[in-house]
Amino acid sequence: MPKRGKNYREAAAKVEKAKLHEVSEAMSLVVETSKAKFDETIEAHVKLGVDGRHADQQVRGAIVLPNGTGKSVKVLVFAKGPKAEEAEKAGADYVGAEEMAQKIQSENWFDFDVVVATPDMMGVVGKLGRVLGPKGLMPNPKSGTVTMDLTKALAEIKAGKVEYRLDRQNIIHTVIGKASFGPEKLEENFRALMDAIVKAKPATAKGQYLRSVTVASTMGPGVKINPAILG
Repeated sequence: MPKRGKNYREAAAKVEKAKLHEVSEAMSLVVETSKAKFDETIEAHVKLGVDGRHADQQVRGAIVLPNGTGKSVKVLVFAKGPKAEEAEKAGADYVGAEEMAQKIQSENWFDFDVVVATPDMMGVVGKLGRVLGPKGLMPNPKSGTVTMDLTKALAEIKAGKVEYRLDRQNIIHTVIGKASFGPEKLEENFRALMDAIVKAKPATAKGQYLRSVTVASTMGPGVKINPAILG
């Protein structure tokens, strides 16, 4: 295991590994332990009591965070004709169709953070599943990235929309902001995210739904939050 740097060790010393914190206390700690020279990203890691291998226990969706993510997001839109024009006017960074798919496949081009597509373009986008899927970039109706309303989709994404979905360990990893936001804005974003995750609980989920909840900065230690207080 690599040796941790001085800043990390000092930050970790302020966090009791086994302690389950209140939300406000956790946000203060995660900001206090962000010691890097850059504005660290803050993420939430939520382990759920579901089995994502079953379709009826999938947890996936999207939410616009009240205070945004603090990140400038580049959006690629697959659209043609009037819809391509709409995407350009709405602020898409890249707009195209087959030529964009070819660029991704032949040049290994991934200079974008989100992919949006109109339904009629999914035949083209579907062929990119093997490269977009593992990166979490595949458009999906549930997250609002397969839509005819490109103006609304782009406005929400640019305003700080984040997608949440299970990984193979049934954990959701999602950005909730930047250390510079301060504890209060981070708490607002965190609570909005958790409300959405709780509301998305599958009817077939049994037992404890929120198994563990941790927040951490890019370079800092994880701070555990008591899942019992979050629903």
